[in-house]
Amino acid sequence: MIDDSPDSDEAKAQKSHPRARAFRNYLIGGLLVWIPIMVTVWVFRFLTRILDNSLVLLPPSWRPEAIFGHYVPGLGIALSLLLLFGTGLVARNLFGKRIVTGIEDMVRRIPVVGAVYGGAKSFSETVLTDKGRSFKQVVMVEFPRKGIFSIGFITSHELEEVQAKTEQDVTCVFVPTTPNPTTGFIVLVPKDEVVMLDMTVDEAFKMLLTLGVVVPTWKNKPVDGRLAPADIGP
Repeated sequence: MIDDSPDSDEAKAQKSHPRARAFRNYLIGGLLVWIPIMVTVWVFRFLTRILDNSLVLLPPSWRPEAIFGHYVPGLGIALSLLLLFGTGLVARNLFGKRIVTGIEDMVRRIPVVGAVYGGAKSFSETVLTDKGRSFKQVVMVEFPRKGIFSIGFITSHELEEVQAKTEQDVTCVFVPTTPNPTTGFIVLVPKDEVVMLDMTVDEAFKMLLTLGVVVPTWKNKPVDGRLAPADIGP
């Protein structure tokens, strides 16, 4: 009796092409090594290119092209780090803090510019300091519809107008897109529908950047191992 099933044909093809399978495995192995390296290099070059552009702050006669006769790689990065350190040193000083506060007050009074600056200032203070609880907790919400879950970050609990008009205890959640988590959606979710997750913010960002391929290990997994079935195939 001859077995004409697709499974037997596939098994025969795999047996008849061991070199093709080996070539495929070696190719995938090479990609697994080089893809993280290339992504890291791309991000590093992108950031260094931005920092290197700080040379435009110097007068033309002070730039490397004028002094040395050619471009000096990395000099802009050193200047950026020095500028950031110097600015932070001045801003932390009592006298410097008053100057910075005065300049900020002037900028905030400028139409349009003040609104943009104020929003950027509030966002940077929230993310880079411990003043707020925003982006400190990873959650899961049903978005974009019921039954579909998305990973997000709590950004605010103080939504007085929304809570008054919805008559619910509402939480503001930022649901980022992938693989670019700098864009996304702001969703206002009833607090009792927000599911807190144990994964850290860094682990969540790794999952977003890798399109869900890198999933963090659940450290608080129940000892009885009761989980939903992982197999979603036919």
